[in-house]
Amino acid sequence: MIYDRLLNAQRYEAVHPGLAAAFGFLREADLSALATGPAELDGKRLTINVIEADCRPPEEAQLEVHRKFIDVQYMVSGTEMFSWRPTGECSDPAGAFDAEKDFGLFADEPTGWFPLMEGCFAVFFPEDAHGPMCGTGRVRKVVVKVAVDWE
Repeated sequence: MIYDRLLNAQRYEAVHPGLAAAFGFLREADLSALATGPAELDGKRLTINVIEADCRPPEEAQLEVHRKFIDVQYMVSGTEMFSWRPTGECSDPAGAFDAEKDFGLFADEPTGWFPLMEGCFAVFFPEDAHGPMCGTGRVRKVVVKVAVDWE
């Protein structure tokens, strides 16, 4: 997991070739004007989902995992709490992994909780189980999905 402010994102672009494209989009787009919902940026290897929703109580959160995509979650407005645990330490699946949607849930307790504040981003790799959208209030965020197999 990487957590930082967007103004520092350039230092992480060498971690994966798709992160430069993801951070470039987040820096250049008018994120408050984007329509909510999913959209493709670079075919299936770089997509976005603009979310505007109320946060849920932390006790309702489950840890989610992805195998084929890296999540770059950027907070446009509001603050949410997200939980985290190394995927390799998760042992209580909450159903079968959906390979088509690249989505699975775990009922394990998180290792920690972190705030995702306006102007900040979190990068979740397949090794990072995460529970987003927790807390109180309404948020607007952009989730950029970056294909692990970029080429």
